Amino acid sequence: MSTARNETPVATQGGDLLALARDLGKSYPKVFRRRDRLRALGKLLIGVDDIDSVPVLRGVNLDVARGESLGLIGENGAGKSTLLKLLTGVLTPTTGSVEVRGRVGALLELGAGFHPEYTGRDNVAMSAALYGLGADELREKLPQIIDFADIGRYIDEPVKHYSSGMVVRLGFAIVAALRPDLLITDEVLAVGDESFQKKCVRWMEDYLAHGGTLILVSHSMYHIQKLCRHALWLRQGEVAAAGDVFDVTQAYLAYHERKSAAAPDRGIIATQGVEFHLLGLAANDMEQETPVFLNHGDTLRLTARVRSRDGRTPTVAFGIARADGTAVYGVSSEMDSVAPQRLDAHTWVAEIVFDDLSLLPGAYTVKAHPMDTEGVRLFDTIERGIVVRGNTREFGLVRLHHRWSDASAQAVAQNGVDSAPSSSS
Repeated sequence: MSTARNETPVATQGGDLLALARDLGKSYPKVFRRRDRLRALGKLLIGVDDIDSVPVLRGVNLDVARGESLGLIGENGAGKSTLLKLLTGVLTPTTGSVEVRGRVGALLELGAGFHPEYTGRDNVAMSAALYGLGADELREKLPQIIDFADIGRYIDEPVKHYSSGMVVRLGFAIVAALRPDLLITDEVLAVGDESFQKKCVRWMEDYLAHGGTLILVSHSMYHIQKLCRHALWLRQGEVAAAGDVFDVTQAYLAYHERKSAAAPDRGIIATQGVEFHLLGLAANDMEQETPVFLNHGDTLRLTARVRSRDGRTPTVAFGIARADGTAVYGVSSEMDSVAPQRLDAHTWVAEIVFDDLSLLPGAYTVKAHPMDTEGVRLFDTIERGIVVRGNTREFGLVRLHHRWSDASAQAVAQNGVDSAPSSSS
């Protein structure tokens, strides 16, 4: 697994390593002005090593074993794409070393590796040759590649006529047909239309299920958590956190919550979609917009009705947030492997029940979001207000089950301290 700077890297899991890096770093000369370029060039020509440079990646240690799935996360400019380019040999490191073994399939910058003047079919042939495929293997796989790309007559058009989505379609189709030992992708799920994104997600899940190895860059924490077992968070070129995917992504999301705490509007913007939209959200069978009042420890039942344009089963997500926007809890039907219930050909209902509600007294917002089956796109949002009442001096968002040790209970009794709450809750 990836580790912080100057620490010993630990393999993500047993098995042979397909990618490893030691104290990996990359710097670029300062070339903000013309004289900077001339000065850097002059120093290179006379063999001077102390060129003024800006480090974009520092001290990254990385071990990725066969069968592993690693998500790279971080803000724009954090060094994610630079790390991928070092792993694939597009860039050479300034410090440290990097080694990649086995057949590698890389989807990096849009159109990288394609000749714009050649047709899609010709570029497929060139890519196949670079991967070591012979003419017979190419003939066997070509129909599969064309079918996966699904770009119609454009397969025989020059790539320079392609849209960005068509370029990604063709690149991913080649990788899907060749099934490399290690797949390295940079935001492939962010480009292309919705149906192709879903196809990519399904293919990657099958690829991983059959022993494939994945390094995925994405700004979608949903897809990082869905496809990866481990994650590495880069911040300003250094490793901020590395380990279990949920631990790292939750730390990253918490960092962004703190960063945006001063923003005037941190709520989710409702987006009306054509495939799925909400018909209503009820809290304890009440759909009115006035707040629903309940007591701490009561049962909260949230019921969402979803309209499905073509009758496909939606994924439904529910969330609870404090009135100031602080997220308390969220879960989707896909996460718990349940499906909404069909009411008719185009209407679905999902209901979630929170027994013995642990929310402390205060004002909260409950939300529902319909998503597509693969969880790629969020279509709509409805919010309802709830107010939790109760007599307690506890503070925070939720009551956590706890108990006092015997020594603490005895000390309370001896000192005559009035313990308002029960000793366990």
